[in-house]
Amino acid sequence: MPAPRAAQPARGKQPSLSQLRAFAAVAEHLHFRDAAGAIGMSQPALSGAVAALEETLGVQLLERTTRKVLLSPAGERMAARARTVLHAVGELLEEAEAARAPFTGVLRLGVIPTVAPYLLPTVLGLVHERYPDLDLQVHEEQTASLLDGVSQGRLDLLLLALPLGATGAPGTSRIREIPLFEEDFVLVTPHDHPCAGRRDLPRSVLRKLDLLLLDEGHCMRDQALDICREAGRAEGHTVTTSAAGLSTLVQLVAGGMGVTLLPRTAVQVEAGRNEALRTGYFTDPAPLRRVGLALRAGAAREEEFGAFADALRGALRGLPVRLVLP
Repeated sequence: MPAPRAAQPARGKQPSLSQLRAFAAVAEHLHFRDAAGAIGMSQPALSGAVAALEETLGVQLLERTTRKVLLSPAGERMAARARTVLHAVGELLEEAEAARAPFTGVLRLGVIPTVAPYLLPTVLGLVHERYPDLDLQVHEEQTASLLDGVSQGRLDLLLLALPLGATGAPGTSRIREIPLFEEDFVLVTPHDHPCAGRRDLPRSVLRKLDLLLLDEGHCMRDQALDICREAGRAEGHTVTTSAAGLSTLVQLVAGGMGVTLLPRTAVQVEAGRNEALRTGYFTDPAPLRRVGLALRAGAAREEEFGAFADALRGALRGLPVRLVLP
């Protein structure tokens, strides 16, 4: 039998954004019902939009079976193109919105878990007082996920530890960093530990301590390990216990399982009211981390985000940090 002829593209017709959005959703979910729910479209309408796109392009994008949906080889390539087009249209709309009125509309802010509980009250207070027309949407994720989100256009602005190049995550060359402040790390110990309450701790104490760290994937785990290496801690001196969050780490310390490092902004929230814990401070120069904002280089709202960073520095003056001025 002769091979089936490829469909011919419809003359004079171009894909609509609705068709591209429908196809991109199916390409992501590989399920018509899930894709329809994700973009708020009925399943028949979504199916019709994808079929119309195939007719317009003259290319079969999907392979439909009774059990699942697969992308055709051409569909794999077209899905990447569709996402690029939709991302560009989103940036166009952002540009227009920013030109009409800065500090209005939606701001999708991504924050790492070791910053969110301690800085969000300040951020939310600033937005409420100075930018009441800004619809702030907060997403708490680990650094790699946040960087992917801002690169793909899912997020607008990030609040996280810098520099990003130290994380080893891909795509950081296309990200602009705006430092906000630096803060010291302190040592949280059980109340009867030899280092408890000291204000003259040398970094060398980290060489032999039973140190508790966050799980892999948290940038603060990597920062703590870097601090320990700089202090001369042997690579073979393993960390046997880890936790998903700082609150759990502090509870493990209170239970006598070891000690941990906390950034200064987290001390009051996590350890300030627990009588089983004490805080030790390092001599200068103390180990520290830098925190700031990150955004796509050349983003439509870059100037607006720079002004937001200036305002945020002013709001942070009451916290135990050292501001980094532009």
